[in-house]
Amino acid sequence: MIVALPKGRIANEVLNIFKKIFNEEFEFENRKLILKKAGFTFLNVRNWDVATYVQKQAADIGVVGLDVITELNSDVLEVLDLGLGKCRVSVAGVKGDNSYKNKTEIKVASKLSNIAKNYFSKKGIPAEIIKLNGSIELAPLVGLSDIIVDIVETGNTLRENGLEEKEVIMHSSARVIVNKNSFLTKKREILDLIEKIKEKNGS
Repeated sequence: MIVALPKGRIANEVLNIFKKIFNEEFEFENRKLILKKAGFTFLNVRNWDVATYVQKQAADIGVVGLDVITELNSDVLEVLDLGLGKCRVSVAGVKGDNSYKNKTEIKVASKLSNIAKNYFSKKGIPAEIIKLNGSIELAPLVGLSDIIVDIVETGNTLRENGLEEKEVIMHSSARVIVNKNSFLTKKREILDLIEKIKEKNGS
């Protein structure tokens, strides 16, 4: 079975769950992107690419945040909330400045452009979405946007830059996702693995 994991902390935490299940060490060596062990092949990929690997069946299962699944509108089965990597997707802006609420059209900077677009569309608020890939907090400080839509964990980065959360759009955490065809052909294996993950993860 092929498992796509996002690089970094979440991958390490998931591999730790596999360690508990099989009582063996699971770790990517140095800069290697593939780990083969106990009948599994683990792929170490960018967070934003996990769902694509699973959807295109380059991996049978994967672990990725609900925010990414929602943003990409991924055509995968979401089977388990691991409760790891908890965060929020929020509207944020300059502290004490709520003038965006009175504008006929607002400028919103975000890397989560689809989530942002859908959120304001549902509220009936015309919004120009400005796609950025990093340092989103800068946008309202230099007048590029009125507000931002970004992932918030502690809120420290916002506070350090004179910003604050205005509205919470959604809560997110790491989910186990499965390719639809893989679920049909390897259903028993996958369900068995999910049960073991639940047991060792305490979820």
